[in-house]
Amino acid sequence: MKKIMLIVLLFLGACASDVRPGEDASAEEIYLYAHKAFQETDYEKAAEEFDKIEQNYPYSEWAERAQIMMAYAQYKQNEYTDAIMTLERFLQLHPGNRNAVYALYLKGLCYFEQMSDPLREQEMSQKADNTFRELLARFPNSIYIKDAQVKLELIQNTLAGKELAVGRYYQQHEDYVAAMNRFQRVLIDYPNSNQKEEALYRLAACYQGLGLTPQTKKVRKKLKNLFPESEWNKKADKLFKG
Repeated sequence: MKKIMLIVLLFLGACASDVRPGEDASAEEIYLYAHKAFQETDYEKAAEEFDKIEQNYPYSEWAERAQIMMAYAQYKQNEYTDAIMTLERFLQLHPGNRNAVYALYLKGLCYFEQMSDPLREQEMSQKADNTFRELLARFPNSIYIKDAQVKLELIQNTLAGKELAVGRYYQQHEDYVAAMNRFQRVLIDYPNSNQKEEALYRLAACYQGLGLTPQTKKVRKKLKNLFPESEWNKKADKLFKG
């Protein structure tokens, strides 16, 4: 959030105004008034005033700034859908703008804040993943990369957790083939997630359930080599000795 506030400060450019602009106010006057409302945490008013600039002065430099600030005000109100729409409009209209990197980062945050636990649908997690990966690809040297990478790790763990949850369900019902597909997806699509140990353990158990001894031994060996001290390796020792 500190990085976001840094960007906001860069947008100031002049002192904010306490006086509500009249109907014939300039884009700058409206912007300064809106920014004053934002500073006072009246995000609803700020978003409304920033929107006026876009409506009345769509081709001005202030309109570009106002779009970003409106999206941020919407984000601060947890109005993520509105913020995403504002950001997507900005990125479509100004793909080469210097603030496009920030718009993409904020869009990723909007999806990230809507992520649910692994037992629920992961549409927002997937969209957050796609957005942050686009940020890494398009702006590899931006100041947002480090934070985006941290969030990508969390997202990967969540998406892998969803696959594991579905795989466990199939395994409990002895649908081993369907379960194995889920566990293998964890290993292939999310190789660095914190779900890898359990996925290996359960994959070996499914092979055992199908009577596929060579495959069981292969996966069991991989689990033991990669995670010799893990709880899942200890569980595997008990399972396969039995």
